[in-house]
Amino acid sequence: MKFKIFGLLLIVPFLSFSQPEFQKYFKDQSLRFDFLLGGNSSTEKVYPEQIKKEKFWAGSKKNLIDPFSYGNYRFRVFDEKSDSLLFSKGFSTLFEEWQSTAEAKEIDKTFYQTAIFPFPKRKVRLEIDSRQRDGIFKNIYKTSIDPDNYFILDEPSIQFETFEVLNNGNPENKIDIVILAEGYTTLEMNKFKEDAKRVTNYLFDEEPFKSEIEKFNVTTVLTPSLESGTDIPGEHVYKNTCFNSTFYTFDVSRYLTTSDMRPILDAAANVPYDHIYVLVNAERYGGGGFYNFLTVCTADNDLTKEVFVHEFGHGFAGLADEYYDSEVAYDEFYNQKVEPWEPNITTLIDFDSKWKNMVDKSVEIPTPRDLKNSKKVGVYEGGGYSSKGIYSPFIDCRMKSNAARHFAPFARNQ
Repeated sequence: MKFKIFGLLLIVPFLSFSQPEFQKYFKDQSLRFDFLLGGNSSTEKVYPEQIKKEKFWAGSKKNLIDPFSYGNYRFRVFDEKSDSLLFSKGFSTLFEEWQSTAEAKEIDKTFYQTAIFPFPKRKVRLEIDSRQRDGIFKNIYKTSIDPDNYFILDEPSIQFETFEVLNNGNPENKIDIVILAEGYTTLEMNKFKEDAKRVTNYLFDEEPFKSEIEKFNVTTVLTPSLESGTDIPGEHVYKNTCFNSTFYTFDVSRYLTTSDMRPILDAAANVPYDHIYVLVNAERYGGGGFYNFLTVCTADNDLTKEVFVHEFGHGFAGLADEYYDSEVAYDEFYNQKVEPWEPNITTLIDFDSKWKNMVDKSVEIPTPRDLKNSKKVGVYEGGGYSSKGIYSPFIDCRMKSNAARHFAPFARNQ
């Protein structure tokens, strides 16, 4: 990704520091390392699945090392000969959410994941790290990858029709969003195109995206399903769709996700992309978003605009949920003795690293959720699924409720 929402939803260039020389170490293609991330509430393990060469590298050729420490996981790529760091990226997963559910205390499960980076010219070492409850990363997997290994799949992607919604230039200089059709039959592809244009407009109606629209490209991939809609297990509704999306994730009726990542990744490979958005042909309220991995939303709910933008806040910006009174499946998702990595919540353990310098000296900390403070940047108790011990910067925000008209205003003025 070439630009980053930093602090609280401000798009800025990556911070300037020493970066590897792209042409020295990489080709203008991608290496995709697919793996299963599995375990239970207290264990995790990586199971390699496949390695593929893909046609496009959409990312920056200048900013290869992530200067932020976002995500509950990260992967890093090292030159095997010199041991120098060549590439890094943080990400989040459905697996880590599942680990905090009651089910994870009883059984083991695996979730399909991937690590995508520029295709190396020589041998590299891939390391995958997991952020532990104390906030510190722990290595859980490492492997050497020889780019000449004939077991690296080098095959064309299944070809789908594509459609440009927004084109502002060379992918390597832009943030490239790909929208995939889910639950749209072949006869509904015109509807999908119109839906994709509509939700794209929703995103760029909102700040800070509205002011930064020239930094984005948006392309769709027309991936037809045999049936229209999506699974709603709690109502015994099951549809044969391209990516097997489903409501009732973790038995939460509104939580819409998919774990069927291989066909999603194969379809997205038709175009250069930085972030994947799966648009689901359904009227029901719901969605889900995972930082630097995947975002999902329905197309036809009255609140699709709010949900589409909210979930993009998760998937693209790494923003946390600021609500604390809605149904969730998690049990103590955040360790309140550790500062969370998400930029828009704090436990006050390391508030200096968050928005402390934006809080006026006259504002009380913690800040009462009174109407008189409705326009003030403060430290409001409640966020991250907990009413106590976790704080957010504004009384209401797109990451807290659908009633909020925008992201927190101060986020746009940093």
